[in-house]
Amino acid sequence: MTSAEDVPRRLVVALGGNAIQPAGYKGTSEEQVEIAHRTGRALLPVLESDNELLITHGNGPAVGKVLMRQALAQSEVVPMSLDICVADTQGATAYILGQAFENALREVENRRHVVGLVTQVEVDPDDPAFRNPTKPIGYYYTREQAEGLSRQMGWVLKEDASGRGWRLVVPSPIPRHICDISLVEALIKRGTAVIAGGGGGIPVIRDQRGVRKGVEAVIDKDLTSALMANVLKIDHLLVLTEVSKVAINFGKPDQRDLSQITVSEARRYMVEGHFPAGSMGPKVEAAIRFLEGGGRRAIIAHLEQALPALKGETGTQIVRDEDA
Repeated sequence: MTSAEDVPRRLVVALGGNAIQPAGYKGTSEEQVEIAHRTGRALLPVLESDNELLITHGNGPAVGKVLMRQALAQSEVVPMSLDICVADTQGATAYILGQAFENALREVENRRHVVGLVTQVEVDPDDPAFRNPTKPIGYYYTREQAEGLSRQMGWVLKEDASGRGWRLVVPSPIPRHICDISLVEALIKRGTAVIAGGGGGIPVIRDQRGVRKGVEAVIDKDLTSALMANVLKIDHLLVLTEVSKVAINFGKPDQRDLSQITVSEARRYMVEGHFPAGSMGPKVEAAIRFLEGGGRRAIIAHLEQALPALKGETGTQIVRDEDA
């Protein structure tokens, strides 16, 4: 059993899309269930704590695969808009993760409930992201494949910052308002572990009458996670991904892992170009926004190291300048 000191009383955990659907996997249902099971076991110390817990997740790999399926079947099946694709993957991922989390809890005879909420997130229709797509989703392609898809589908593809290939990029506007955040708050306060804001939330805009409609975009889930944490006045944000620590000069001979940095240091490293937009950039930006919005500590760490990261034993701990 995890001690009360190990896990904050109120916590947001953001699961990276590539962490819960790693590169190299085909994305079969069996693989997704297996990975969710491993994720549940990794997060069990957090799940079984007596805490107010909100879990978000990415969906970049999943929504990209939905778009590819639609492209291949477009002559037979009418494609869905991107906002509906986000809703589709948000619901499916929350189902798989929620089931795995509850199963992990039941194995240790913990009766805590886990619920997934389909979450809409409002964005600004004039956000400049709509004119400059940067959010990578879906498969990695070679340059030749990317050029072919660009001609065939009209997609915008850019080389991924990790060097693993080319990916489809879509608009990624800044989240402005979490719809039904009061429902999320009510559930976490009663002890339910809530999965919400999946894939950054379903992107919607609202007119002057309050009428909402979906838009073609994928919101960054880390930015949505930071906003949700700030709105709920939660002090701790744990971003779980594929790497143990954030690094500067990544992939170079002088690469240096960062154990703790301040907001000012994080901003300086961003300006220096250490955190690309399609890679670590959104995570660090989310951490900065979270801390400047009232948060106390943001952690970026490997999925399998959630508890040690919360204890401060690993991961990159990002703190406000005055708390350093």
